[in-house]
Amino acid sequence: MLLVTFSVDDDRARLGVRRESDVVDVGVLGGPGTLWDVVRDNAADAVADVLSGPVPDHAVHPLDRVALRAPFRPGKIVAVGLNYTEHVAESARALDTAGELPRRPVLFAKPTTAVIGPEEPIEHNGHLTRQLDWECELAVVIGRTAKRVPPEHALAHVFGYSVLNDISARDQRRGGLWFYAKGQDTYAPFGPAVRTADEVPRPHALDLELSVNGVVKQKSNTRYMLFRIPELIADISAGITLEPGDVIATGTPAGVGAGRVPREWLWPGDVVEATVEGIGTLRNPVVDVR
Repeated sequence: MLLVTFSVDDDRARLGVRRESDVVDVGVLGGPGTLWDVVRDNAADAVADVLSGPVPDHAVHPLDRVALRAPFRPGKIVAVGLNYTEHVAESARALDTAGELPRRPVLFAKPTTAVIGPEEPIEHNGHLTRQLDWECELAVVIGRTAKRVPPEHALAHVFGYSVLNDISARDQRRGGLWFYAKGQDTYAPFGPAVRTADEVPRPHALDLELSVNGVVKQKSNTRYMLFRIPELIADISAGITLEPGDVIATGTPAGVGAGRVPREWLWPGDVVEATVEGIGTLRNPVVDVR
């Protein structure tokens, strides 16, 4: 299932199942109230049950009449740096990171206050950055508590998959640390949906693409991950408990703005679109907040 959080004419967040041209309001059918509830309780089956019978017309909304929102606010976001070989090379060239392939996953955190949803604006504060960059990433949504989980059991703890755009202010790295550069408000666009894990049997064979103003900047496939999802879950959970509703941003391929010649950055008026095959396109405008 492709699960979404949406609203119609008011600001009330609703749980929906996205179909080809419409969204089914799960709450109207007596199902769980929010996507957070479903993830927390690992209750995708409860959603499937309410959809197994007839769906009345009043529970169906045309896609062009709804506003999709961030699926939920994660408990924590664990992000992975330098997880695609070509991105390691471009980062070493453009950002002075190590040129050798990491021997273990490079991890950092993004605060959940950075989360925004589809069509919400990415803030460009010219007082803080002149180097606002993009990173299209496959997001892994945890559905079962994972503590010291071996790689061979790791995928059983995954609820589903989404898209996260790891927005970065390259000129706000402080002492080489990334938290402020990647953690500012609006720097974690997330969505537009969560595809349940049962419908993603090959998470390491998904096309990724990111465009700015319709021009493709990143185009790759999750097969090129250096550390795959089971390894990431095992490594993180060795010392940090992963809980339902946590998100792992699995890293970005080459093609970020800092690595291009000449360098390219996001500016007010730009529109950035991050796409993961089978999940959808996460579209966000960039706005000036000075």
